[in-house]
Amino acid sequence: MPTFQTASQILDRHYLELRCGLLDMAGALDRLERAGTFGEVKSDPRLRKIHEGLQILASSGQDRAERLQLLFSDPYEADWNRSMT
Repeated sequence: MPTFQTASQILDRHYLELRCGLLDMAGALDRLERAGTFGEVKSDPRLRKIHEGLQILASSGQDRAERLQLLFSDPYEADWNRSMT
């Protein structure tokens, strides 16, 4: 029988890891904006996806991981493997 953790136990277990990830993200975004050439990447689609991902993280719901995965995934192509032959 699986043992379920309370929200408090999950937060206790993952708080430092989550905090570290947020600090890492903030540092990378700060470095991008401090770079003298930030204007070159300001409209880069990858950076836009990162900002969309941050909006997903800031939203509520129990499907944030799924929405992030879909954001960063390529669209499904039924015949994807036939184009390789």
